[in-house]
Amino acid sequence: MAEAFLSLAREDQIEALGVAASGSGLSPHLLEKDIWVVWTLNALFSGPERAHIVFKGGTSLSKAYGVIDRFSEDIDITVDIRHLIHDLVGDGEQPIAATTSQQRRWRRAIDEALSGWIADVIVPDLGQQVQNANLTVRIERTDDKVWIRHDPVSTGWGYMSPDVLIEFGGRSTGLPAETMPITCYAASELPALTFPRAEPRVMRIERTFWEKATAVHVFCKADTLTAERLARHWYDLVRLDDTGHAATAMADRNIARQVAAHKTAFFAAKGVDYAAAVAGDLQLVPSGTLTNLLRADYQAMLDNGLLNDQAPSFEQLMARSQALQDRANAIDR
Repeated sequence: MAEAFLSLAREDQIEALGVAASGSGLSPHLLEKDIWVVWTLNALFSGPERAHIVFKGGTSLSKAYGVIDRFSEDIDITVDIRHLIHDLVGDGEQPIAATTSQQRRWRRAIDEALSGWIADVIVPDLGQQVQNANLTVRIERTDDKVWIRHDPVSTGWGYMSPDVLIEFGGRSTGLPAETMPITCYAASELPALTFPRAEPRVMRIERTFWEKATAVHVFCKADTLTAERLARHWYDLVRLDDTGHAATAMADRNIARQVAAHKTAFFAAKGVDYAAAVAGDLQLVPSGTLTNLLRADYQAMLDNGLLNDQAPSFEQLMARSQALQDRANAIDR
């Protein structure tokens, strides 16, 4: 029987990661982080709440769908709103509060229920799985965030933390979603070892496109923004365009309107009209100081090896974003 990577002695893990790095072209620390990302996904989606959670965001685009060529660090999880506050929202596929007062009531109820659910269900289950696997791992929680902290064997972390951050949200159903197999990058380079595997439910790529596009729209409209770790969203949209998924998503007006209605109810932002954004007024190109801040953030991603050698320049990224913006807006004009 093949030996599990996570059961190896530290020096053997270091050697194995070096071999995998030589074959894959990825740095040892990226391969190590990826192993812990997949371990965490498996822990979440083999636990008691697996039927009520959905994996989404940039890491789902790289690990589940393989459509972005950047290393994704953290895990975004949607907890089905119907599971958290069923007595308020019922069984509808896309629950949306009908009034402003109802929106406020739902948000308060979600925040309270989510915090308790993470503390009472998720953290204990993750801790039990760590104990069962005999791993030296700390589980830490702050509000809607949980960290999987381990003692890394690699060096050169820089832009990236060795810990895995899980960010939970509970304001949608996460649908549409589908179950997808996920493996570690190092697995194909080291067939004599076994690595974590996972089969999470993953948000469909069409909804992820509109989630990201509307998020970028908000960033472009914001008066002040740090831009730290935001450039990835622009890169992801361009990669979704490269792979044809952006065109499919833009043609799905139902998904676009669902995302707009959901964000209007739960993520209202000053000066932002989500319904208009998905109906011909989408902004994907920043201006002013945000442009320079994004340029620096994007360069940091390049310098730390999170993107491959064929990644576009920042200027190319912005030009592609402009073209994508024009095509998205032309659909409804």
